[in-house]
Amino acid sequence: MRVGIGQDSHRFDFNDKNKELVLGGVVFKDCPPLSGNSDADVVLHSITNAISGVTCVNILGPVSDELCLKKGIKDSTVYLKEALKYLKGMKIVHVSISIECLVPKITPMIPQMRSNIAKLLGIPEDSVGITATTGEGLTEFGQGKGIQVFSCVTVE
Repeated sequence: MRVGIGQDSHRFDFNDKNKELVLGGVVFKDCPPLSGNSDADVVLHSITNAISGVTCVNILGPVSDELCLKKGIKDSTVYLKEALKYLKGMKIVHVSISIECLVPKITPMIPQMRSNIAKLLGIPEDSVGITATTGEGLTEFGQGKGIQVFSCVTVE
C-alpha cells in the first residue's frame, strides 16, 4: 500500500468573463473562475499531486506546462490522466478530498463531483470522499478569495 498527499490552491479571477469555475471536472455556474494557465481545477490538481506523491513523478509543473503552454491543453482531466499512466501496476482504492472555500457551496455538487472523479480514476463512487469547509473564515480561502484543496490517495 502507498498513500499520496496532494494540495493545490488558486485565487478567484473576478475579471475573467470568458472562463468557468471547474471543480472535480464539474462546471459551477454563476461563480467566478479561478486564476491559472489551465482551467485551474484545484480539485483535479490536488488529486494529480497526490498521485505524483505515490509515483514520485511530478506532473503539475514539468508535464502540465508542456501540455498547457506549448500544446494549448487547458483541461485538467488530461493532466490527471497523464499522472495515472505512472501508477504501473498499482491501483487506486480510495481518494479523500477536502475543499476549503467560502464560495461556491460545495455540498449540493458533491454527488456530481464524486461520480465524475470516480469515473476518471476507475474506482467506485463510494471510494471517493469529499468534504468541504469554510475554515471559519480564518484563511483567505474561507474569506472568499479563492479555493484550497487537499487530497489523499490510497493505492495498492
